[in-house]
Amino acid sequence: MEDKESPKEITPANEEDTRPIYKKKRVIIPAFVSIMIVILTSIVSLHTIYFKSTDDAFVEGHIITIAPRVSGPVIKLNIDDNQEVKKGDLLLEIDPKDYEVKLQQTEAKLEEARAALGSADEEVVKSYSALDYAEGDYERYSAMYKKGISSKQAYDSSRNNLTAAKSNSNASKSKREEISAAIKRLEAEVEQDKLNLSYTKIYAPSDGLITHRTVEQGNYVQVAQPLFAIVPRKVWVVANFKETQVARMKKGQKVKIKIDTYGNKTFNGVVDSIQMASGAKASLFPPENAVGSYVKIVQRIPVKILFTDDISDYNIIPGMSAVPTVKVK
Repeated sequence: MEDKESPKEITPANEEDTRPIYKKKRVIIPAFVSIMIVILTSIVSLHTIYFKSTDDAFVEGHIITIAPRVSGPVIKLNIDDNQEVKKGDLLLEIDPKDYEVKLQQTEAKLEEARAALGSADEEVVKSYSALDYAEGDYERYSAMYKKGISSKQAYDSSRNNLTAAKSNSNASKSKREEISAAIKRLEAEVEQDKLNLSYTKIYAPSDGLITHRTVEQGNYVQVAQPLFAIVPRKVWVVANFKETQVARMKKGQKVKIKIDTYGNKTFNGVVDSIQMASGAKASLFPPENAVGSYVKIVQRIPVKILFTDDISDYNIIPGMSAVPTVKVK
């Protein structure tokens, strides 16, 4: 008689699972890993939707280059590298002697021209008087000549005197106009000389720190030669986001900013503005895409971000790398 295979026992659900531990791990670990992957993927997806970040960002600020408007040797230098200055501080002085002499010479010429104008005014008055007399004399002799009372010689003499008087009057007026024009020119030169003299002293146009100093006391400096720069403490971040990231970005959105210099420290900021041209389009040599070998490249859009935290206790300067994260929703 053949033995029949006995049916397998069914373990009740409330009874303890007696399977070996390695068999349990084969099911539990993959299931746990799958759940964690789903959760992490969801978190990353949500974060990508609500937050936009880039590491193509840098701290920016105004850099004011200081250059002289007149040339000459530097006789006073009141600054040093990285020194803090206030608006209106005297930073540098160029030898003013040449400009003082030039101003004195021009003022002397102006006084001479004004004196000459007085003499010209007198000549004009005299010429007008002579012209009036000559016109009256001519009218008298002309009437007398017509009546046969005066000789032709006397008539011709009065006419010639009138012509000469008119010529002298016109010459006097022309001379006066020339002197007046010279006075205006010299007055302008005096003002320019005064300006040039004032330019020998260079004052700070803004609060900030001295940087890029290339001048020393005693150097002979030329017009428009960069001497140093002033960097104000006000800074911001320019972040170059991909064009696919800025669709919902707008002014006023909150930003979390990390500066590489300060590790995990997070600063608060706000979107100030979005540049109305891509970085490539605003460059000195924008790309020309009307060619057969065109390859599409994701463009970068510069976004200006302002700090809303007080960062005066931190040494955040232009050029530092930053990582901003904008909350777009």
